[in-house]
Amino acid sequence: MEKHQSEWTKSMPMKEQVILVKRLLKFTKPYRKSFYVAIIFALLLSVINVLLPRIIQTFMDNYLTNQTATTQVIFFFAGLYFLGTVIKAIVWFFQWFLYNMASLKTYQSIRSQLFEKLHTLGMRYFDQTPAGSIVSRVTNDTETLFEFWNVFLMVLTGIFAVVTSFIAMVQINTKIALLNLVFLPVLFGIIWYYQKFSSRIYRNMREKLSQLNTKLNESISGMQIIQQFRQEKRLEKEFDETNVEYLETRYNMIRTNSLLLSPVINFLYALAVAASLTVFGFDALHSPVEVGLIYAFTTYIQSFFNPMSQMMDYLSIFTDGLVAGSRILRIMDTEEYTPAQNPEADGEILLGKIEFRNVSFSYDGQHNVLNNISFIANPGETIALVGHTGSGKSSIINVLMRFYEFYEGEILIDDRNIRDFPMEELRKKMGLVLQDAFMFYGDISSNIRMMNPNITDSEIVAAAKFVQADGFIESLPGNYHAKVIERGASYSSGQRQLISFARTIVTNPKVLILDEATANIDTETEGLIQEGLANMRQGRTTIAIAHRLSTIKDANLILVLEKGHVVEQGTHESLLAEDGLYSDMYRLQNNEY
Repeated sequence: MEKHQSEWTKSMPMKEQVILVKRLLKFTKPYRKSFYVAIIFALLLSVINVLLPRIIQTFMDNYLTNQTATTQVIFFFAGLYFLGTVIKAIVWFFQWFLYNMASLKTYQSIRSQLFEKLHTLGMRYFDQTPAGSIVSRVTNDTETLFEFWNVFLMVLTGIFAVVTSFIAMVQINTKIALLNLVFLPVLFGIIWYYQKFSSRIYRNMREKLSQLNTKLNESISGMQIIQQFRQEKRLEKEFDETNVEYLETRYNMIRTNSLLLSPVINFLYALAVAASLTVFGFDALHSPVEVGLIYAFTTYIQSFFNPMSQMMDYLSIFTDGLVAGSRILRIMDTEEYTPAQNPEADGEILLGKIEFRNVSFSYDGQHNVLNNISFIANPGETIALVGHTGSGKSSIINVLMRFYEFYEGEILIDDRNIRDFPMEELRKKMGLVLQDAFMFYGDISSNIRMMNPNITDSEIVAAAKFVQADGFIESLPGNYHAKVIERGASYSSGQRQLISFARTIVTNPKVLILDEATANIDTETEGLIQEGLANMRQGRTTIAIAHRLSTIKDANLILVLEKGHVVEQGTHESLLAEDGLYSDMYRLQNNEY
């Protein structure tokens, strides 16, 4: 579950930053060769940057100052400098190309791993975490890590440049070179303060962006309800408030970066140049100082401070990357996994017998929504679950489908513990039809096949005919290749449900689970739905949550649930004879309909 917002507005301790960097660097392991080669090119680039000013210094002090330069000498030094510049450009290209390619592959790998991780998490995680927050982490946060890796290149090239420039300055004038080191403690102090202050800003900014994505996702998903109840103004106001809060965090980031990054470094650079020229000036009072030497030294001062300026500029990206990385690793560390089967699970569902033995279940670990549920569904029988909202009907489906883990009682399939069956076997042999049929963008064929390459076109057609869906499908332009837009919005609820039936039946499951599959059906296709359901239930064990009690009159066993307990059970006739809760519900529906 998401941490409270206040926790995301705290600064990130240095110890936590170090741990995060170590963990994030593990993602680069498959691409380390490219990173290492790029770093070697960065070192070579630093050496070239030191040698180029020496060429000009030598030309100025040995030839221009004493006016001994000839045409041949001029062309030699110009060609030498040009060659050095060309080599520098080539080295620079390979440094950036190799490093950025490795960075790109790394961040794409992280995004894929994160997406795969999400598919291993249990339903409880998605119940507790807003969809917009998850989307923000998979898209925005992983995108941030692409720039994050460049920080390390800038740090390394900065270190190489600082070290090589300092060595070059020492060779020219040790005293003035040491003078420039005085500015380093000031710089490190600024870096420390920036990291401590800015991490709080970036954490807050990321949290606001996550909230923004959540509101956007909810608004788009619920647009029909929003417009129906004329909630546009209210939601626009809420969105604007969150957007303004996010904007404020961006303002804080800009103010902080504007003050503590390049301006500070440029100021220190100007002080260093002024101090160095002052010392050179005093030295010149006693003995001549070569012009080329001063040029080379001031160039090295620039090379000494420029990388620091770039490193400071990248500190904002580094901080942003750390915050994004911590949010990504939060998902990676989540242990709300899909319920696990036994390590050596090898069961195969052959008959489809289902048995619950004193099963109790809780979503939060404290308040049971199921209490000592027991029943047996023999092969080919239909068990109907009825009851008011919140009675526990869907919870029985959730634990049977292994969406949630239960810890009390037993669930048996063909007299074996449900944990003895591989998850693939459960998904293959247990067909689930939900109340709201979800359809993916594509065509009808792909929505029935669900990307299973083993399902042929003829099997798709046969499945559609079996559930009475072929009539309306074959009347569409393109038939089975008719376009399906997002969530199947262009089809009626009944048509979507028939396609969902075909999607389930094409896998030929042994156990059929119906979660109020007829609740939202229009009258136009209700007859087809009932025929389709009748065909689907033949020869299969069926567990059905019934909204319309008239549809489960022929069930072998009806369980009436209330507050997680089975309060009545029997056939339709026997329950009516008891004149209890089921009888009341049935009479109420008959009066309504």
